[in-house]
Amino acid sequence: MNETQTPITVISSMATRQILNDLADSYTRSFGQPVTVESVGGVEAARRVEEGEAFDMVVLAANAISRLVAAGRVDAASRVGIARSGIAVAVAAGAARPWIDSEAAVRNAVLRARSIGYSTGPSGAHLMRLFERWGIAEAIQPRIVQAPPGVGVGALIARGDVELGFQQTSELIGVDGVDVIGSLPDAIQAMTVFEGALCENARAGEAARSLLEFMRHADADTAKHRYGMEAVR
Repeated sequence: MNETQTPITVISSMATRQILNDLADSYTRSFGQPVTVESVGGVEAARRVEEGEAFDMVVLAANAISRLVAAGRVDAASRVGIARSGIAVAVAAGAARPWIDSEAAVRNAVLRARSIGYSTGPSGAHLMRLFERWGIAEAIQPRIVQAPPGVGVGALIARGDVELGFQQTSELIGVDGVDVIGSLPDAIQAMTVFEGALCENARAGEAARSLLEFMRHADADTAKHRYGMEAVR
């Protein structure tokens, strides 16, 4: 079997699941090269690559890619920006929508919420820092629900476990039973850059390099916008 027949294997965090599946399908249609994408919790994805599990390409937040570079598990020269994403706020479909047009409004919405959902990824870490800075972390602790790795905050909202949820926009868009209110205001927004890189034990390295270029090309921008993400140039 030559490399063009070998599926390119990609592992990623859940934040880029939809966009990577979309782009992988487009790549296969254009070049006839099969691509398999496995999306799991970001911490698990990084661990599996660091432990040497065989993948051709990994897509994670830039800081996680940096750690894999330091560990010698990915090719530093191959890393490229795939997309950037901000944090959105969501409630159950049809539920009342709190104001989130300012930092003060978001803080008030959090204080009034019966329960607050956040993720194990970069958006969750940012939220926890905000709660600490606002001086409310201890007060709301009993009402905070962290989504398990690989489970979206949207799923918790849809089944009624969480009243107010925060996560990467791409992970909340299109989730059944969820209304995305909007993005965090600029003053408290945190943009996460997701990068792709070739794994050091890639079996379809040249094909994966071609896929990386395809994913960062301007022709992929429309798909990124569809899932609430932006291009990285």
